[in-house]
Order: sequence, then C-alpha cells, then structure tokens
Amino acid sequence: MASSAPGPVQKSEEEWRAVLSPEQRAGSGEYNKFSEEGIYTCAGCNTPLYKSTTKFNSGCGWPAFFEGLPGAIKRTPDPDGRRVEITCAACGGHLGHVFKGEGFGTPTDERHCVNSVSLKFTPANSDAPQ
Repeated sequence: MASSAPGPVQKSEEEWRAVLSPEQRAGSGEYNKFSEEGIYTCAGCNTPLYKSTTKFNSGCGWPAFFEGLPGAIKRTPDPDGRRVEITCAACGGHLGHVFKGEGFGTPTDERHCVNSVSLKFTPANSDAPQ
C-alpha cells in the first residue's frame, strides 16, 4: 500500500471546488457512525490516510482515528497553540485536528478528529488497490 502520492497534487481552485464540498455540522457526516473495514483516503487526491482498524467512537460528532498511515498526515500547530491542524501530506487538504491526552485508551492516546467531507472510503473487499 502506498503511504502518499508521488508528489504534491496541483489543482486549480476550480478543480478543487469540483471534488470537495462545504464543511458540515458535527454528527452529520457520512463516516461519523460508519464501521466497515477498509481504507479512508483523501477526498481531494485519493491518497490513503487511515486504516479502518484505527477508527474509534469518540462521541465528538466527527470520525475519530488514533493514527494515520505513515507519512500521510501533516501536523501544523494552530497559531494560538491550542490545537494541531492535520492536513493531507500529499495535497495539503484540511482534514481536521489532532488532540492528545484525552484518555480514550487508544494505543497512541490521540484523537484525529476528521471531517467526513475530507475523506473517501474504499471497502476492504473491493478491487481498488490498498
């Protein structure tokens, strides 16, 4: 399985708008209560980001994962230092934020709070490469 695209994905603003939709409210996302086995990819460039085995129910209203695939997620502290933004390492698309030390009992003690609109899902039993 590839951990990231071969290089930065370049698209015009118009091309990005064609593949990405507006943000949604908590609890309304397609993958919030979704639990199939497979791979979550970036909605913008299709780079694999998360295995379904790292997804957990945090009750936050957005899909939550305890770790991304190696090299797939870029972390950038918000200017105020209160949160850490996570983006796709291949295309820079906003995914959400990562929080540490909340006590969920995950192997990494992290919660990647990800907006469903930033993800696509490929089922484990599909013919698509994983």
